[in-house]
Amino acid sequence: MTRKIVIKLTKAGGRTGPFSISDNYGNVLATDVPKSELIRGLTFLIDVNVSVIIITSLGGCGGKCIKTINIPIGELYYIDVASILFEKKDTSSMWRHLTSPRIYNCYYGNIEPYIIEYPFTYQYNDEILQNVKDYTRAYEYPDIPDGVWNDNARIEVDDKWFNKAVVYNGQQSSGILELVPKPMHNLKDYMKYPIYNTDSKTITYTKSDNFYQYNTFWSLVKNKFVPLFTTSCCSLSLDKVVNQLNMDYGKRSFKKEPLRAKELKVRHILDNSCTTHLVSQFIVTPAQISYK
Repeated sequence: MTRKIVIKLTKAGGRTGPFSISDNYGNVLATDVPKSELIRGLTFLIDVNVSVIIITSLGGCGGKCIKTINIPIGELYYIDVASILFEKKDTSSMWRHLTSPRIYNCYYGNIEPYIIEYPFTYQYNDEILQNVKDYTRAYEYPDIPDGVWNDNARIEVDDKWFNKAVVYNGQQSSGILELVPKPMHNLKDYMKYPIYNTDSKTITYTKSDNFYQYNTFWSLVKNKFVPLFTTSCCSLSLDKVVNQLNMDYGKRSFKKEPLRAKELKVRHILDNSCTTHLVSQFIVTPAQISYK
């Protein structure tokens, strides 16, 4: 036997939704339900033995902010659903920072990107970027017997660093560069790079004389009359993301347009680890004058 229920959202914050709805037996009633539809109310037929409805807010960007609410089903009674008005409810919360030196960019179980961007302005002539050299110290905190961590317990590592980079100017962009350590003493693995992915390009970096260095980039812009970036939907702290629809990550044996202009920006991103402590010092971008 089945019975009819109506699910209506009466109170929610501004960043909730879309929603997934299921019951306590694992049956999925609906997926990717917009908040506007849930505010109006949705009707479902469920088994009479169902005792709990599970509503999951998947977050507005890739499901990074997942919240689940279990709603028990009690005795049936009539309610005029149309008379229930929606109330927008935004609540503040307290963020606890640095409670452990082993965790840095992890908030409520989610790794949030650590991003640092450097602007450069050249002199009279345009300049062509050759490579990027970054002086950053990367620390890890290993397990210690007494469980009390301090600065003396950390170690400086060479194989941890930013895992993504974007190099761009007003009309050119390298797209997403996935950064991985250069395979040492393994020419076969090294020859695999660069790797051309669907929405990124994987290149290697090295650490020499305490500088992290990488190159193997060129402009991947398809159309200079289309924006290079779009507004982020994840968080207001992320002001922009690469417009992937305007990037060509395919292999090129020609038309490798160098990054050439009177200004340049280098954006480094760490979003795959929350246990790496990066202390950025300074960055240099060796370039050569481009005469035309």
